[in-house]
Amino acid sequence: MKKNILFVMNNLVCGGAEKALLSLLQCFDYNKYNVDLFLFKHDGIFLKKLPREVHLLPEPEHYQYFDMPVKDAATSLLKKRKFDILFYRLMLGYFSKKERNGAVVEQKLWKYLSKAVGTPSKQYDVAIGFQEKNPIYFCVDNVTAKKKIGWIHTDYNKLGIDFKRESFYFQTLGDIVTVSEDLVRLLQQAFPNQHQKFTYIHNVVSVDMIRNMAKECINLPATKGTTLVSVGRLAKEKGLELSLQAVDLLVKKGYHIIWYVIGEGNMRSYLENEIAIRDLHNHIKLLGLQENPYPYIKAADIYIQTSRYEGKSISIDEAKILQKPIVITNFETAKDHIDDGKNGLIADMNAHDVAEKIEQFIQDQEMRKLVIHNLSEEQLGTEAEVQKLYEIIER
Repeated sequence: MKKNILFVMNNLVCGGAEKALLSLLQCFDYNKYNVDLFLFKHDGIFLKKLPREVHLLPEPEHYQYFDMPVKDAATSLLKKRKFDILFYRLMLGYFSKKERNGAVVEQKLWKYLSKAVGTPSKQYDVAIGFQEKNPIYFCVDNVTAKKKIGWIHTDYNKLGIDFKRESFYFQTLGDIVTVSEDLVRLLQQAFPNQHQKFTYIHNVVSVDMIRNMAKECINLPATKGTTLVSVGRLAKEKGLELSLQAVDLLVKKGYHIIWYVIGEGNMRSYLENEIAIRDLHNHIKLLGLQENPYPYIKAADIYIQTSRYEGKSISIDEAKILQKPIVITNFETAKDHIDDGKNGLIADMNAHDVAEKIEQFIQDQEMRKLVIHNLSEEQLGTEAEVQKLYEIIER
């Protein structure tokens, strides 16, 4: 008899955790498992790529009010006499004004949001909150399941949230999965009472799929200079201003650089303003979300990612698969991503060193060839990682 599995996620926008879930679902064994997916919001370019075997549960009726301006939400809810939901939405506004850290706002709001999003009527064998915070909270508080699993994609030490509150939810979970050995270590240090629950499953990455999708034709202007590319959310934690400043430094030194940035986020306005102030319109192109980023990575000379912190970056793994010289910053888990000098370069967390590492790749053709050769020798496909999840589900 098939087991019933529920995955919970915020949405399916173009982010690392969302891409990891999609890749996992694309290689899941639907002969053994019935799979439902709960999304707080039916949004994102990956929605139409869900396998047909996945049953997408209805979007929670009232979540939309937490994702719209407070005035619009209040007007609509007053007309519908939904006074309880209006109160919860006003609490979001209160927390957002009082607290700048979005992760803390999400943590504090949950006790109100949980009452607004409802509960699935179905009982599950296993429920999996596939991202930290709300998806895990929902699994614990709103889902009936024999086993509950949390999935963490980031370094909790960088979130600035209340560890005691998180520990309460971790106590209820049977297993807590993260995406690298380094993150297991960091989580065990942060939550020593849950030490035995942490394990890791690498993000599922399909080499054949990425290489095939990278063959798609795109229209990029020919350039005699150096093409850089980055893929990810336009968010503070991605450190995009370091890349922008590094490009500015290189341009001022006389290099012809074009940096393509794929992704969206709340830093777009800041980046656009900096591009205008520094007169970098010809050197930095914000391409927004791209359903298929791989042709852009393939077309680039160098992949750069100047994150402040990462769990296990799928985009870096994808750049490896496409054999791109890679420059990343020295965030906490950087050495879990790059072997410095062998399959990429690790820069200090400042624009000058990022620029120096990019310049090193531009000037040293032999190093670039060595890195590309080393990447061609790596075994990068991780489709077999799904077997680890089956073992957790079945035990």
